[in-house]
Amino acid sequence: MFSVGDKIVYPMHGAGVIEAIEEKIVLGESRRYYILHIPFGDMKVMIPCDSTDSVGVRSIITEEQLPSIEKALTDDSTEMSGNWNRRYRDNMDKLKTGDPRDVCEVVRNLMRIDRVKKLSTGEKKMLSNAKQILLSELILVCDKDSEEITEFIESLVLRNI
Repeated sequence: MFSVGDKIVYPMHGAGVIEAIEEKIVLGESRRYYILHIPFGDMKVMIPCDSTDSVGVRSIITEEQLPSIEKALTDDSTEMSGNWNRRYRDNMDKLKTGDPRDVCEVVRNLMRIDRVKKLSTGEKKMLSNAKQILLSELILVCDKDSEEITEFIESLVLRNI
């Protein structure tokens, strides 16, 4: 169970701070919800308190875990299908896990592919979403603005190409 003020990650949306825990009636059913404010994009999300495990909500990484994120961003690209549709599905599955290393892998691989050949419209959108998820978490962990974190990510990803 999380508390007001906790910094958490909601897969597919990003990281934010729990502003409140409220009882809401949705579709005739009363449930408790975390009210999550995601600073990057200034978005608010309601997450049912009783389903955080099933949707992969987790605490943000710690500063001590940053080296593993840096390593994931600088590692060699992983082998991916040449078929963009298959690649898209594989990457979507990785993003849904909410695992920060999986998100880094998607960002790293798609950024590098985009340097060599242009991504499909769907993959461009996926890259943008994956970057937003990663950015939102790193902004909260590092206490830096989005421009600094964007430069940090790009310098790591593009270091080994």
